[in-house]
This record gives sequence, structure tokens and C-alpha cells, in this order.
Amino acid sequence: MTNLFFFLTMFCAGITIAVQPSINARLAQRVGVLESSCISFAVGTLALLVLVLLTGKGSFRGLVDATWWEWTGGLLGATFVTATIVVVPRIGTAAAMSAVIAAQLITGIALDQVGAFGMRVVPVDAKRVIGALLLLAGAALIKGN
Repeated sequence: MTNLFFFLTMFCAGITIAVQPSINARLAQRVGVLESSCISFAVGTLALLVLVLLTGKGSFRGLVDATWWEWTGGLLGATFVTATIVVVPRIGTAAAMSAVIAAQLITGIALDQVGAFGMRVVPVDAKRVIGALLLLAGAALIKGN
């Protein structure tokens, strides 16, 4: 598979990340903020469980050897989902997502630079810095007042 395929896959995933907060915020109006987050994760967990049962090739046995920080992904995800449920109705999807994307890119550049969590090192270069600065400028413009 090509890098273009992977890029387009993440582009499509980005669409889902932009749509999800509004859906979750709408649900929160009916059931509450934390309840909406819980339901979001429960539905996602159920969907993933079905996929694991149908196509999974790994094993949950490796969990016993995982370090504490390898368990934090779900906590970070829950924090993100809950934050978007609270923020999107107040500042809008575009402003919230522009802040998220800018933070993700800057954090990604820093993580790549050091090869964090055992990933490959991708050094910071001028193009990445300029891209990050342009993204920050775009986020500031989208945020508005």
C-alpha cells in the first residue's frame, strides 16, 4: 500500500473526528456530558469487540506484560471526547477542531523528533516548522474573536 493510501485513510478518519463531537454533544443534551462520553466509548468498544471476534489476529494475553503508560490510551481518548462534548457547543466545531489539529501537529512533530514510545525518528526540518506555524495561523484565523 502506498503512502497516499495511508494519508487518505487518515484524511477520512479526520472527517469522523470532526463529526463525532457534534453527535456526542447532541447526545449529551439528552443524557449528560459524562454519560454521553461513556455511551460513545461503550458503542465503540462493542464495535471493536465484534471486529476482534470476527477478524482479530492478536491476543489479549500480552496485556499482562504491558507497562502502565501503554494502558493510558483509553484515558486520553476519554479526556478528548469529553472535552469536545463540552467545548464544541460553545465555540463551534471548526474552532475546536482547529485547536485540536494544531496541538496534534505540534505534539506529533515533537514526538517524531525524539522517536517517542519506540516509534521511528523523523527529524524536525524547516518545512515542518513552517507547516506548523501556518497551521497555528490558520487556527487563530478560524477561532475568530
